[in-house]
Amino acid sequence: MKNEEIISGLSSIVGQDKLSLGDEAIIEATKDYIGFRRYERDDGVFDAPKALCVVKVKDTKQASDVLKFLNDNKVKVTPRTGGSSVTMGIEPVDGAVMLDGSEMNEILDVNETDMQVTALCGTPLQYLENYLNKMGYTTGHSPQSLPLAQMGGLVATRSIGQFSTLYGGIEDLLVGLEAVLPNGNIVRIKNVPRRSVGPDLRSLFLGCEGTLGFITEVTVKIFKYKPEERWMCAYQIDDMQTGLSAIREIMVEGYRPAVVRLHDPVEVEILFNAVTDPGKALMLFLAEGPKPITDVTGAAVDAIVKKHGATSLGTKPVESWVEHRNDISNELEETSAQLYSMSTCVDTCEISASWSEIGKIYEAVCQRMPEELENLIAVGGHSSHSYINGTNIYFQFLFQVREKGTVKEDYMHVIRIIMEETLKRGGSIAHHHGSGKYRTVWMPEEHGSSYELMYKLKEALDPNGILNQGILLV
Repeated sequence: MKNEEIISGLSSIVGQDKLSLGDEAIIEATKDYIGFRRYERDDGVFDAPKALCVVKVKDTKQASDVLKFLNDNKVKVTPRTGGSSVTMGIEPVDGAVMLDGSEMNEILDVNETDMQVTALCGTPLQYLENYLNKMGYTTGHSPQSLPLAQMGGLVATRSIGQFSTLYGGIEDLLVGLEAVLPNGNIVRIKNVPRRSVGPDLRSLFLGCEGTLGFITEVTVKIFKYKPEERWMCAYQIDDMQTGLSAIREIMVEGYRPAVVRLHDPVEVEILFNAVTDPGKALMLFLAEGPKPITDVTGAAVDAIVKKHGATSLGTKPVESWVEHRNDISNELEETSAQLYSMSTCVDTCEISASWSEIGKIYEAVCQRMPEELENLIAVGGHSSHSYINGTNIYFQFLFQVREKGTVKEDYMHVIRIIMEETLKRGGSIAHHHGSGKYRTVWMPEEHGSSYELMYKLKEALDPNGILNQGILLV
């Protein structure tokens, strides 16, 4: 089908005013915040494919009609909502149509009896949280992308929030959803607390990154919101390994603070103005809920970390973190421009592993990176999402850009080190950002013998392969 015919067909469904054909609008809709792209754009070596157009849908019916039309004509599609991807997740293949659900922005229902809220896919999480907070509730979901993220993308990327040790990830919060399959069929998974009637079909769309369907509506749990009853405290601790041991004990003993963070000395110096003694690590804790629970949790955390040699730094480091934790999402362009002016590339990469392996991964990555990249400025990391059987490490790295056209090569060298050391020790190469396109090459090793199931699902639900090519499947 010719491009003109595709445009005409889409226009007949959504109207000409909901189609964007200009380069500026297309680039804005497909812009990803992965670290090296800013340099490529400004250096004139930007190699990302270009979409044909952006089509904005207003409801599930339009999304269904658009997908049916594109599937019938075997036109590639890249779904998007908030556009906060940092993994090349919304970068299209050449000639793809960007299916934009950001105008599907509505809170449909707040059910205070069943403790759940239903919203369309384009509803900004920040708006939803503000709305619920005024009613005395919260979703408990607070990712760093809070000012940017929208509900559909949060489910599609299997996201997690900064208060996850208490509330869980989006997979723990999701009750039900509605989605449109590539052929235009609309499927709804009803809202129930639990069921035992076969595989959990929500998981087809949780983390599928738009490869199996376009999520149009989600229902998530809500919780009582009592920020005035929080307990919080920061601690200095000798090193990352000691801090990880302390966190493991907290989790194994059954305590669930909302926030459990361990920052290594590199991050302490750069992000926290060196609030600890030189070379020491920083722990941040915040307990949330009814006061009797937060008091008990706080006392237990205090006793456990002090047993591991930690010393209290009071509440101010935690208060500062709470106040400024999402600043970067509001200052992306400004920060990016500043780093570009300094010829410095900065980014992050998050992985997870069991308690027995996570410390080894951290040490191996921090040892290999400076050995292999002469232009590395710093590498550090933190643990911020913990479980009874393991935790994550969120690596942060900075390197000097050597010369025009080299930034992607060095960036992927950094990522390769993290991927290799994680896979070597049985960890997962992505904890909460999603795979995106830049981690796809490691998917076979990530999934092992179960990888065949990914292909079977894709063949069954998207036989024409129109949805988000290049993600999850090699």
